[in-house]
Amino acid sequence: MSNPAAPRPADPAPDRTEAHASSPADGVTPGARRRVVAASFIGNFVEWFDYAAYGYLAATISTVFFPATDRTTALLATFSVFAVSFFVRPLGGFVWGHIGDKVGRRSALSLSIVIMSVATFCIALLPSYEAVGLLAPLLLLVVRVAQGFSASGEYAGASAFLVEYAPEGRRGLYASVVPASTASGLLLGSLLAALLTELLSNDQMHSWGWRLPFLLAAPMGLIGRYIRLRLEDTPAFRSLEQEQDVARVPAKEMLRANRRPLLLAMGATVLNAIAFYMLLSYMPTYLSEELDFGTTESFLATTVSLAVYIVFVFCTGLASDRFGRRKLLITASVLFTLFTVPAFLLLDGAGLLTVIAVQVLLGGMLALNDGTLPSFLAEQFPTRVRYSGFAISFNLANALFGGTAAFVGTLLISWTGSGLAPAWYLAGGALVSLGAVLAAKETSREPLRED
Repeated sequence: MSNPAAPRPADPAPDRTEAHASSPADGVTPGARRRVVAASFIGNFVEWFDYAAYGYLAATISTVFFPATDRTTALLATFSVFAVSFFVRPLGGFVWGHIGDKVGRRSALSLSIVIMSVATFCIALLPSYEAVGLLAPLLLLVVRVAQGFSASGEYAGASAFLVEYAPEGRRGLYASVVPASTASGLLLGSLLAALLTELLSNDQMHSWGWRLPFLLAAPMGLIGRYIRLRLEDTPAFRSLEQEQDVARVPAKEMLRANRRPLLLAMGATVLNAIAFYMLLSYMPTYLSEELDFGTTESFLATTVSLAVYIVFVFCTGLASDRFGRRKLLITASVLFTLFTVPAFLLLDGAGLLTVIAVQVLLGGMLALNDGTLPSFLAEQFPTRVRYSGFAISFNLANALFGGTAAFVGTLLISWTGSGLAPAWYLAGGALVSLGAVLAAKETSREPLRED
């Protein structure tokens, strides 16, 4: 008979999951997590609502801000302004990463949403080329650069914020809120652009109708800032502050000790950078300009694809917590490599139902990647430089491949005369990401890196 007073044998050493059970995020209440989700959602929503309005109204904007030349040249000029605004994003990644890693995630996110909202609102007030000549596209470029700078802190900051607040085993699901919020902004932008195009005449759209979506940025931005200011910073960052262990120069520390994760994160982001902008922003223009679909039909197909994408993104985030980040990212890269060109072939001469089906297929493939990517990137870097590492890698990839996707797609079609050129470009990007993910290790079941 055993002696009840005998001392219990020592518990076995906890595994990594058990050790992580005492992480700072474990004391967070469900109500606080809900506020974090709402605050992260609204900022990205405002940002991508703007990008949707610009992308979906590109044909109209090209005639407002650029001289009357041939249609392809005007579109290229419009997309080039879109692309140039991305070139400032790597700089923004360094700046916002520095603020987020040294001052705090909340401070960076509260400031970035103000700059984004003001810059977006200003677009609605810009004069046309007919009114002020070359000053019009110059002012558009300045405002887009300000937007690009502010946007460079949003996606990375919101992802780091959510991952550091997430309960154990749910980082993928929580981080999937970020791509869902971007797609929700695109969805509202698509619906509003379609509604305006349907209700207003061409003259009304060109004179004042295109300005309406950008006017909505100010109130939405104020709401987002109010929510963010009511939050505490992440438990992980507050723990660093208490230990007086905050990085003094985060970018320097990140580049010195995390070069390999930085390169892998950049490579893994290439597919997202090209596919997101090509499929969810450029596609309506591609369908209407290259395949002669009506504007309403083009918006409808993209809207259905976006709705499916939003649902799939959450499912993918949840699946990545269960099956691992690498498996889902590898699957997405392989699918894009194999099926992008056949999918674009189906679009040529297809009816509306076929176009919607292809858009849904591509949107589902993209969700498989995008629902996993934010948690994967955040897990590559330690807490001291997580914001910087994510922001710099993500924004470098997007500057090189994302913001230029619409421009490169239009240019490749012009050079080659083939409507399949964008598909080959996207498939090539998928191969780059496949190589990067294959070289990375699985991180979903490990605690967040602290050193």
